[in-house]
Amino acid sequence: MSESNFESYPPLFRPSNNMTQKPDTKNQQIKLDTSSNNIDMLPIVDMQHLDLDYLDKVCKEWGIFRLVNHGIPTNLFKSLQEHVKKIFDIPYEVKQGFVSKCPINYFWGTPALNQEGQALRRRVSGHNFDWMEGFNVPFSQLHNYHHLIDDHPLFNTFRKLLVEYCEFITKIASIIFEAMVESLRLDVQVARRNIDESSGLVRVYRYPKHNNVDEIKGLHVHTDSSILSILSEDEVGGLKFLKDDRWYDAQPVPDTLIVNLGDMMQVVSDDKYKSVKHKVELNKHNERLSICYFVFPEENTLIHSSNYKPFTYNDFRAQVQLDLQTVGHKIALQSFKL
Repeated sequence: MSESNFESYPPLFRPSNNMTQKPDTKNQQIKLDTSSNNIDMLPIVDMQHLDLDYLDKVCKEWGIFRLVNHGIPTNLFKSLQEHVKKIFDIPYEVKQGFVSKCPINYFWGTPALNQEGQALRRRVSGHNFDWMEGFNVPFSQLHNYHHLIDDHPLFNTFRKLLVEYCEFITKIASIIFEAMVESLRLDVQVARRNIDESSGLVRVYRYPKHNNVDEIKGLHVHTDSSILSILSEDEVGGLKFLKDDRWYDAQPVPDTLIVNLGDMMQVVSDDKYKSVKHKVELNKHNERLSICYFVFPEENTLIHSSNYKPFTYNDFRAQVQLDLQTVGHKIALQSFKL
C-alpha cells in the first residue's frame, strides 16, 4: 500500500500513531517461508471424493483441514479478492459513513460484534486488541438492501460477487456438515436444526503490516462460535492453529479453502470433535486479506448434548458478550458444561 492510502486505515493504525510502521518497499515480492518449521501440516479433504472415515478422523484429531476440489471457480476467487482490496482502500471515514446506511457493518480492533453487527469493546489491557479491520456481511440481508447499495458502484459489485460466492459456499458447508453428521451417526433430522443457512455471514478482513509482530497480533488466540468456518485467503499467510499444544502454520495455497470447526460443532458432537484454537500473526512487509464464511444454529433452537446443559445460540452469544466485557476473552462453552 502506498503511503497516500494510509487514510484508509483506522486512525490508530496510521504511521503517525505507530512509530514502528514503515511504508511498503516498492514492488515488494511476497515469499513464503518454506523452512522445516513452516511446512503446511493441514490434512487435505477432497470434496469430490469424501471419505467419511477419514473426515471423522480429521475432525477428531485436528478440527481443521484444507478442502480441495470444492467447485468454486478460480476467477470468482480472484475477482472477490481484488474487489476486497479496493473496498478496504476507501478512506476510513467513507467506509464508516456508508455502512451506517446498510446491513454491511464495518469494524476494526476486534472481531467481536453484537447482534446488530456493532463492535463490542472488550476489557482491554496492554496490546489486547486486534490489528485488523473488516466488513461483516449477513447473506440473508444482501437482497433486502440492494437499493441502498446499488448507488455505490464498488459496494454494488462487492454485493453481486458475494451473492455468487454465497451460492457455492452455502452448498459446501451443507455437504460437509451432513457428512460429519453421518460420520457421528447422529439423527439427520435433529442435527439439521443445528445449522441454519439464513444465519450465514461473510467477514472480510484486512490485517495491516506491522514491524512489531511479537507484541501486536492480527487476531489473538480464540475459537470460533460457529458450526463451521470456511476461509479463503491471499498469498501472505499468517494463520496459525493449535494441535497437541504446538502451533502450526496454515500456509496459503491457491484455490483451496480452510475449514475449521467451531464451538457449536463441538457441542453437537458431544466433544468428539474439537473447536480448534487459532490466531493470525502479522506480516512485517505486506497486508493480509482474507474472506471467511461462518454458519450457526438457528438462534432460538434448543441445542442438546450429553455434555452440556441445553441452551440456544442466543444464550451462547449473550454469554460470549458477557465474557468479553468482564474478563476480556471468551469462556462461554465452559459456562454450559455439565
